[in-house]
Formats: sequence, structure tokens, C-alpha cells
Amino acid sequence: MSVRFVEASRLPTDWAVFTMHGFEDVTANKEHLVLTLGDVSTDEPVLTRVHSECLTGDTLFSLRCDCGNQLQAALRAIAHEGRGALLYLRQEGRGIGLLNKIRAYKLQDEGADTVEANEQLGFGADMRDYSIVQPMFAHLQMSKVRLMTNNPRKVSALTDLGIEVTERVALQCDSNPHNEKYLQTKGAKLGHMFEAR
Repeated sequence: MSVRFVEASRLPTDWAVFTMHGFEDVTANKEHLVLTLGDVSTDEPVLTRVHSECLTGDTLFSLRCDCGNQLQAALRAIAHEGRGALLYLRQEGRGIGLLNKIRAYKLQDEGADTVEANEQLGFGADMRDYSIVQPMFAHLQMSKVRLMTNNPRKVSALTDLGIEVTERVALQCDSNPHNEKYLQTKGAKLGHMFEAR
């Protein structure tokens, strides 16, 4: 596997002081992070979030998605538990990249949903590759997780990699007028599991 551990350091945040582990994917020329809190190398399942980069949602506070809210909710949950891991994967726009994501946004402004926009640009609905997490889990000596996700594909992907998902923990944030269609499409076309609210 082309993903290798580089270095770790402390990362103080509003929620907790995490340990930040840096990984390099030498084949794809990308860098990924894992934030851990407490001892994650035990036999007990670890509260875990596998989060794909969303510059617009995570950093620029976009209301078009729920990514930034999910990221913050996951960090809060890990801090509250006192133990956990958040894998931050550099797979912007479900793997199509930032500029193509902007192109997809333009198509959505013209009426396409998020899946249709990706397909009109010549991409699959979701181009993310979750196999890159395997060396990260191996380095952290993690084999059992309580996975914070609404996406059944993540559960299947981790299970296929030999990671035991002992529980799916729903990670649902409030909708707004700008992301209602996006969330509906995730449920209807991508199989995301949302709780009735």
C-alpha cells in the first residue's frame, strides 16, 4: 500500500487535545490525517469517523452540505467519550477534486442534483477510495470501530478491509433550505440512512 505514516504531534482544539497523525499517499501525492484521543489500540471498539475533505463545508462554512457540521459533531462526540479517532481523507467532492466540485455546484445551481451533476461531468456518483484507510488503521492498531456515519458504503468498505464495525452510530445534523435537496439525494440515490426527525 502506498500510504505511509510520517509523524505525529499534539493538536489542541476547542473540544480536546488530540494527537494528529500525518500520513502520505506517495502514489496519489496526497496527505491524510488521523486525529486520535485516548488509547485507540485496545480490543474495545473505538468511536470513529471516516471523514472526506470538504473545503467548502469544513472550512468555508458552506450551507450546501452537512459536512462541516458532521465534522464538528464527530469531534465533539469523541471528546465527550474521551476516546476515539477521526480519519480525515483528502478526497474532496466525493473524490472529484475541488475545481470539479465547483463545476458540479454550477450544474446544481441550474437544477441538477448532486449525483446528476457528477455524472454530467463524466464521474461516478461517488469516486472515493476507502482502501487508503487500511494502513492508517494498521499503524494505530485499530481493528474494531463504532463507526459514526449515515453512509452504508463506508460500513461495507471497512468490513471488506477486515475492520470490524461493531455499531453504526448515526451522525445526523439539521437541514437548511440550501442543503435539503442534497440530503434528499443522498438518501434516495446513495442509500444514506437518516433517522426520522
